[in-house]
Amino acid sequence: MENLPFGVMAAMAGLLAGVVLGLAARLGDFCTLGALESALYGDDQRRLRLWGVVLAVAIFGTHLGAYFGWVQISATFYHQIAWSPVASIAGGLLFGYGMAMAGNCGFGALVRFGGGDLRSLVVVVVMGIFAFVALSGPLAPLRNALFAQSDATGPQGIAQDVNRLLGIAPFVTAGAVSLGLLIWALAHSGLRASPRKLVWGVAAGLAVVWSFVATSWLADQSFGAVGVEGLSFTAPLGRTLIWLMTSTAGGISFSVGTVCGVMLGALAGSLWRGMFRWEACEDPRELGRQVSGAAMMGVGGVIALGCSMGQGVSAFATLAWSGPVTLAAIALGAVVGLRQLIGGFQPD
Repeated sequence: MENLPFGVMAAMAGLLAGVVLGLAARLGDFCTLGALESALYGDDQRRLRLWGVVLAVAIFGTHLGAYFGWVQISATFYHQIAWSPVASIAGGLLFGYGMAMAGNCGFGALVRFGGGDLRSLVVVVVMGIFAFVALSGPLAPLRNALFAQSDATGPQGIAQDVNRLLGIAPFVTAGAVSLGLLIWALAHSGLRASPRKLVWGVAAGLAVVWSFVATSWLADQSFGAVGVEGLSFTAPLGRTLIWLMTSTAGGISFSVGTVCGVMLGALAGSLWRGMFRWEACEDPRELGRQVSGAAMMGVGGVIALGCSMGQGVSAFATLAWSGPVTLAAIALGAVVGLRQLIGGFQPD
């Protein structure tokens, strides 16, 4: 282990977190768009309420780690880049609408690809490409002009602001938020009667905590060569594509490990449940809708500095203001898209 490059060690940590997250999706039905669809059109809130469990564990575990010095919350880019509410809302809405059009977010597409859905591979590739088109490609100047980024000059977190205004310790605020989310989740009798979902919800939350703990330790050991980061699936898709094409040790990272880990975990979970099926797109219009949705997710995720997992879970776990705001915008955009699709919307 001592002779391994820090990038490889980070990728191994990401691989473990990704495998757990992929298993949570396949064995615990943890999914962003699926939770919204089930709640809105299936009269089943279990998957939506499961988010309360995931977030409660992620928030409490992350701040417990920070309390003991294991997690460097302030070193995450959620707290180092000045928060732009406009970027969170605009990027979140675009991402959520694209998620509905594509039929899944980046994380969900990786999970479905791990189950044999070749349509999701197209979503993953297109989303990864367009993320870098907006991040450092032709759309980067326009993105910078409309949503300029700057270094943070003050607290970017809910817990820090509560501490500054009321003197309440961040760990206490995190505990209160976690308890509220857990009560909301377990108030649903259907979720309480689904121990499998609960177990995998806890596992998904712990995967987020592990990502912060592991990268914080590696950041310290590597003197900052490895950044402190959580689980996210927008730009990491593009980074994984670049690494697969160049295969250089310098390009391997925590992000690459998480992407590969989710696919492996989803594959294992699909085989375990007998759900692995090769699937392909038979309708060109459906494929066109998925490609356009993936492009919107790539651009929207970069604008918002994260996806439904990156902002909705990882940033939320650090109690960055951007987390809940972006998650709400993603949910709203997805609801608009779903209603268009169910109402008979078809692209030309």
